[in-house]
Amino acid sequence: MYVEKLPKTWTVFCVAVYLAMVVRLGVDALPEDTGVWLLVSAAYLLVLVPCIAVPLSKAIYHRVRVDPGRGLLRVGRERIPLTDVDPASVHQALRLVRPRTVRSRYLTPAGTVQSPLAGLQAVDRDAPRLVGGGWAVPMGMDSVVVRTVRGERLSIATHDGAALLTALDRALSPAP
Repeated sequence: MYVEKLPKTWTVFCVAVYLAMVVRLGVDALPEDTGVWLLVSAAYLLVLVPCIAVPLSKAIYHRVRVDPGRGLLRVGRERIPLTDVDPASVHQALRLVRPRTVRSRYLTPAGTVQSPLAGLQAVDRDAPRLVGGGWAVPMGMDSVVVRTVRGERLSIATHDGAALLTALDRALSPAP
């Protein structure tokens, strides 16, 4: 089984700063100004939520799991049977995988946006369909493209394309 771990450093940092600010404010304000403390703590949440929205989005839409026991490739909210993935496309993508560069991690995702609006969907641009339910590959992530046995191209956002493709290759290989 392959499970892609998502980095949690940014989320932990943001929550730690939020908690430090709330505790510091609480030391100065409690117990006399409980109402003000609660109000300001809630206002701090208005800053915290946008800061952790992208990591939460990555956890929902771009969590990758290859489970050969169940015969599934799970990406975000989608479950794709491994029997639907073309092994030849996985072998080809594995041969073409390159080390991550600044361009692949930050510039390429900008061109993968697919909106539900007509004309901006992947099929309208002859681009691979992004798997998982998100609208784009998040900045800081790579993507790998594989095909289904029906010929549909699927783009999978990942932190480690080589490891994902290796796990898919092992899962699709016939058992000796």
